[in-house]
Amino acid sequence: MLNGDGLRVVLWVAGCNHCCKECHNPITWDPNGGLLFDDAAKAEIFEQLDKDYISGITFSGGDPLHPANGMEVREFMAQVKGKYPQKTIWLYTGDVWENICGYSLMMYVDVVVDGEFMADKKDGKLLWKGSSNQRVIDVHRTLAQEDIGIPVLYCGDYAEEYRVTEKPENACGCCS
Repeated sequence: MLNGDGLRVVLWVAGCNHCCKECHNPITWDPNGGLLFDDAAKAEIFEQLDKDYISGITFSGGDPLHPANGMEVREFMAQVKGKYPQKTIWLYTGDVWENICGYSLMMYVDVVVDGEFMADKKDGKLLWKGSSNQRVIDVHRTLAQEDIGIPVLYCGDYAEEYRVTEKPENACGCCS
């Protein structure tokens, strides 16, 4: 539930060049680390995604956009969207939207949490991110704009902003 809206399956990938100070998962930095992502692992994820109460899948790590991961992540995202079009895909990356908005895999992603974790900007009250420099971006709304380089935020930083009787038009699903 901390890795996106609703109950989610999370795929942690190995490989990260950002190596953020105080990273919560430094064991994933080595692109040669972790377990092999084989057909059995995919089947396990699909089995979880088959459940109605699962909202979708989150790709995290490490960095799913690390050069060691890019092609396989894109291919798997395409499989997930093809099999579960109603499920959402979230992507956590240390890169910033302005550098990745043109990546072809963005057609499969619903929400991106971008930017490196910065220990000096850490805030435990933030929604779905660790530091205030990071952004939770609505990919579909952003890509529908004329200038895709200006991200549309999926929701604000604090849950209190969305504790209202009627859900604002641009609000995330965290309080529905």
